[in-house]
Amino acid sequence: MLVNHAEVLVDAFERVKGVVHDTLDDIPEHALMFRADSEANTVAWLIWHLTRVQDDHVAGVAGSEQVWTADGWSDRFALPFDDGAIGYGQSSDDVAAVTSSADLLRDYHDAVHAKTVAYVQSLSVEDLDRVVDDNWDPPVTLGVRLVSVVSDDLQHAGQAAYVRGLADRA
Repeated sequence: MLVNHAEVLVDAFERVKGVVHDTLDDIPEHALMFRADSEANTVAWLIWHLTRVQDDHVAGVAGSEQVWTADGWSDRFALPFDDGAIGYGQSSDDVAAVTSSADLLRDYHDAVHAKTVAYVQSLSVEDLDRVVDDNWDPPVTLGVRLVSVVSDDLQHAGQAAYVRGLADRA
């Protein structure tokens, strides 16, 4: 079976979506906000954050508006953050402010996933070598940025699944 660059990237993002769905499926409301300690991240914040990072980074390299603002997700979540917030540098109080339902989190993730897949499927193999960030040495290519997003998302999705497991056992 011949696999191309787009299929590999789509598969990677599908894996993120799978962990997000598995974590959110039938999750009790209290488990969304469970914290292992007073400074720990919640399932709700972790899923929101990983989705915001994907939305922000893919829109950035695609030269498009984020799903967060273009499709009204910012209004639906009604968080006390600037529309540009994606979770980096947020405080423990900010983490606690993300009290969204599992359905809202899943639906936003699915919308971002759909946009990501459409974008990835539009790329040629040559596109992956395009430099998208020259603030690093070596400069970051599109391929490296997309793999970075997958890596970050999978780590946070795994953390969310772990926190859900802790909540289920608490």
